[in-house]
Amino acid sequence: MSSRDGNFYTKFRNEIAAGGATEAKQNQNKKLTTTATSIIVLGLLVWLGVKNPWSLVFVAGLIVSVFLHEVGHFWTARRSGMKVTQFYMGMGPRIFSFQRGEVEFGLRALPVGAFVRIVGMNNLDECDPEDEPRTYRHQSYPKRMLVITAGSLMHVIIAVVLFVGVYATAGRFGDTGKLLIYGPPAVDSPAEKIGLRDGDQILAVGESKITTRRELILAIVANKPGDTVEISILRDGQERIERVVLANNPANSELAFLGVSSDSYAYVQHNVFSAVGFGLVDVVKTARDSVGGLFVVLNPSNIFSNVVADEPDIMTRPTTVVGASQFGGEIGRSEGIKGVLMLLASVNIFVGVFNMLPLLPFDGGHAAIATYERLRSRRGRVYRADVGKMIPVATTVVVLLVMLMFAGLYLDITSPLG
Repeated sequence: MSSRDGNFYTKFRNEIAAGGATEAKQNQNKKLTTTATSIIVLGLLVWLGVKNPWSLVFVAGLIVSVFLHEVGHFWTARRSGMKVTQFYMGMGPRIFSFQRGEVEFGLRALPVGAFVRIVGMNNLDECDPEDEPRTYRHQSYPKRMLVITAGSLMHVIIAVVLFVGVYATAGRFGDTGKLLIYGPPAVDSPAEKIGLRDGDQILAVGESKITTRRELILAIVANKPGDTVEISILRDGQERIERVVLANNPANSELAFLGVSSDSYAYVQHNVFSAVGFGLVDVVKTARDSVGGLFVVLNPSNIFSNVVADEPDIMTRPTTVVGASQFGGEIGRSEGIKGVLMLLASVNIFVGVFNMLPLLPFDGGHAAIATYERLRSRRGRVYRADVGKMIPVATTVVVLLVMLMFAGLYLDITSPLG
């Protein structure tokens, strides 16, 4: 491998994978840039908190998730005997750093990521010969896979904790088996004439027991307009029966009409054991959906079509932390903290899946390299992949991510999700 390839890789690794140059000192211009960037970021966070505190709560949750992702790498690497030299929160210009033992801890100006640097990640990583036994590449395949997947595993753990916590306290959204009226009845409708109101539980229509909206609709349309039926309701703990004359449905005059909005779905609280079961099931379902979502998110055709569309498709459009915070803010306004935590759980799963794409610079790319090297190693001879050959692919991936970021940012500004 040529020196030029090595230098290019080093620059790529420092500027892209590590989030900025790692020189020990900063000149005066860089200090001014860092200060200006920090003030801008702090101002944006304050503005976000003033505009919608729930958006700030969501962003704070994302930052904590990123931190725990790196803790996963850091802890497993140290426990596996690898040498870790850096642990930074944030990307871009360095705000401050301090040394503890052989590890440099620090904070960078842009809260859009973090990184842990482990020596000797691959054949292009030069390090002190005495550190070779502690390099990532020198460890066994199981240790390497544990360390490189620890970030995504941490996202799964975060999601399980959030799901279980919400289900055991605020509840899980599902069918309660109780059909409640929501909002006032339609004006001049049969329901209004007999005094049905918000919060009433519909127990039966005639002889038909009612637990879902579908059952209510079927029970009503089983009659004809003008028919008189008995409606059994529960109000303030008291069961009562009302006789009502059904009217003509405004959408189809041949169908009977009552005139209420109802729903049997709400948050149902679970015990810890049930919450754990539902939490694990929902993690698996969300991970499955996230795999399918990757093909939508990374499809250049979807990116282009949404950018040029008058009304971008919310199901296929790319988005950034800006759009996610907008959406998180709206969820917070309508659902409170439980809604924000549920959204954070889903985002953690998606990020965990996304991060395991078998391409550099994702963790999945390093996992793929480790697996390839393990398969190519024979009879005690350790095979080392030439990562230099993968740099063009990694660069292409980064370009696609940058394109995705700018497209998402454009859409978040011009067509807000919130």
